[in-house]
Amino acid sequence: MLMSDSKILIVDDSSVIRETLESYFAEEGYTVTSAETAEAAEQLLIEQDFDLILLDIRLPGKDGLTLTRELRSRSEVGIILVTGKQDDIDRIIGLECGADEYVCKPFNAREVLARGKNLIRRVRKQRELSKTAVEEPVLQAIGTWQLDTSRRVLVKSDRSVNQLTEGEFQLLLALKMSEGAVLTRDQLMDRIKNRTWNATDRTIDVLIGRIRRKLSEDPLCPQMIITVHGVGYLFSHSAQDDC
Repeated sequence: MLMSDSKILIVDDSSVIRETLESYFAEEGYTVTSAETAEAAEQLLIEQDFDLILLDIRLPGKDGLTLTRELRSRSEVGIILVTGKQDDIDRIIGLECGADEYVCKPFNAREVLARGKNLIRRVRKQRELSKTAVEEPVLQAIGTWQLDTSRRVLVKSDRSVNQLTEGEFQLLLALKMSEGAVLTRDQLMDRIKNRTWNATDRTIDVLIGRIRRKLSEDPLCPQMIITVHGVGYLFSHSAQDDC
């Protein structure tokens, strides 16, 4: 699996940013394509597959957050959002929409390259695991779902599959492995500390919300991932009767 075979799409309305990122990734042997708008990017995505998208949040026309949400509903392509330093709310919303990483402008192109390489590696590994899942899967029971730790997906009884991002997988596995015990947000942040963006209390809450939706949990009365107010979260198979 050659990393230089990977294809990257850069979506930004700044020609300077597009050219800078194109140059850095092209020098590493990647095939790089760019677009100025989300609409132009959508046409490229119809025509070819990409391993990584570097996506500006603030685009003319359709914004990057909307495109992220639409992409994540049908694809596990790697998505790195490019945001302004003051766009804290947008970064949180971006993670909720399913983005894998974010970088802030002005950014160091070498850092973006390093993050991109790591994310491409994870995306391609996930694809290979999905294609060659012939080994006996390692399964953990999660309610009516099973967590396939080899492919990092949730599998329902009807064999339907729900993909997990890297952060979602690490967090869900940490909760499952500590079933019945409360884990503080600090402890959970430690479990996903190998991510290239810094986890925060809010990040943990965002990931918990995403996991609950994928498990079809009622957000007003979750049955498996329980909020312990003022402390953190715990995983339990025991139904809660006081909702």
